[in-house]
Amino acid sequence: MDKSYIFGELLKVLEERKSAAPDKSYVASLYEKGVPKIAQKLGEEAVESVIAAMKYAQDASSENKEEFLKESADLLFHWMVLCSYMDVHPNEVFSILEDRFGLSGMDEKANRS
Repeated sequence: MDKSYIFGELLKVLEERKSAAPDKSYVASLYEKGVPKIAQKLGEEAVESVIAAMKYAQDASSENKEEFLKESADLLFHWMVLCSYMDVHPNEVFSILEDRFGLSGMDEKANRS
């Protein structure tokens, strides 16, 4: 079952949180602190996702897979928070991915200016 609808639902909530009280909403508290804090959280979640992936590579247990899945969800969540804060719609990023689709990663890197 396709669960991509959750991106749209989450975007609605993230927009609503822009007017929420920082003491009542985790997202609003991140928005109040701006890009440095949101980017820090995104970086932390990226590192935690990498660590979880490495654990799973060592031991492909269901526990390690679950940890990787949860850290990946945290990573995507904080990426979306940063996008929302910066008024960047994920579709803008998806468009870049779409443009790159079918292009070799090696060729894409060589074509960057």
